[in-house]
Amino acid sequence: MSKKIQETVQSVTVSIAPLVLLSACDHYGRSAKGTKKRIVGVLLGQNNGTNVRVSNSFAVPFEEDEKDPSVWFLDHNYVESMNDMFKKVNAREKLIGWYHSGPKLRASDLEINELFKRYTPNPLLCIIDVQPKEVGVPTDAYFAVEEVKEDGTTTTKTFVHTPSIIEAEEAEEIGVEHLLRDIRDVAVGSLSTRINRQLQSLQGLHARLADIGRYLQKVQAGELPVNQQILGHLQDVFNLLPNLSTPSTNVATAEDGSQVAADSSNELARALSIKTNDQLMAVYLSSLIRAITAFHDLIENKIQNRQAHEEEKEKEREREQKEKEEKEKKEKEKEEAAKKAAEDKEKDKSEKNDVPSASTNKK
Repeated sequence: MSKKIQETVQSVTVSIAPLVLLSACDHYGRSAKGTKKRIVGVLLGQNNGTNVRVSNSFAVPFEEDEKDPSVWFLDHNYVESMNDMFKKVNAREKLIGWYHSGPKLRASDLEINELFKRYTPNPLLCIIDVQPKEVGVPTDAYFAVEEVKEDGTTTTKTFVHTPSIIEAEEAEEIGVEHLLRDIRDVAVGSLSTRINRQLQSLQGLHARLADIGRYLQKVQAGELPVNQQILGHLQDVFNLLPNLSTPSTNVATAEDGSQVAADSSNELARALSIKTNDQLMAVYLSSLIRAITAFHDLIENKIQNRQAHEEEKEKEREREQKEKEEKEKKEKEKEEAAKKAAEDKEKDKSEKNDVPSASTNKK
């Protein structure tokens, strides 16, 4: 490939609005979630040759054969009708390219890209990773260029990667911030959420400081020209940093009579250490009280369980005693009934013996 063409493509800056990412994720969640299919859509925005701004997008009906990548269908009539309607809403947003969910380039991407040349001379291909596994920008931007081979054979089309960034306007930043603030995992506590936010903020700060360091090194090496405006902003940042080594106003008299500064020249750091120790003491006391309360609840629970067990045993004994008394009562009633039956039988027998004797006397 010609080095000049590659440098020209890589010098293009592609900025993507968060709205495009949200629309692509919504498109994937509605039509291809849980499957291996990829989604395809159209990118709208502005392209002036050096800066490409992707500000909007819309989904497009797309089907392809998983076994044969050369067989695919894209409804270009739908693309034309939707593009005409978007022009009525905002004429500044023009069709500048297309996107798909990838996550990598496919064999049919060049053919689809040639189809989009009907609407724009140099369409932008943006691969949006809707299921990112690594922290970073989930987009990859490509432009199709002619690859000139060194042996002089026929040129072929290929994609050249160009850097892309996520850049939001003020209104979008506010909306995305509120959206991310509302999305919270209920299974994660508030402390864990706060720590994750602090970690992400520190990682972002570290990345920006690394960018500043690389810029200053290039300026010092003469690779970049000196920009007084950028240096002025950096000086303002350094001026806002607190001075943790404030010199002491206390002076001491040396042996030769001269006045020198006292050894306590780090009063601010000492004050910060005292404040930190006080805060940690409050955290320690709260943890200690929480542990004592937990032990008290545990002991109280043990006592209640023991009392409940004893009450259950007492009820069991009372039930056994009651059953025993009922059993004895039934046995006693049986004995009385048997005794009464024996007495009745003896009485009947005696009455039968008296009847023959009375008849003999009568004779």
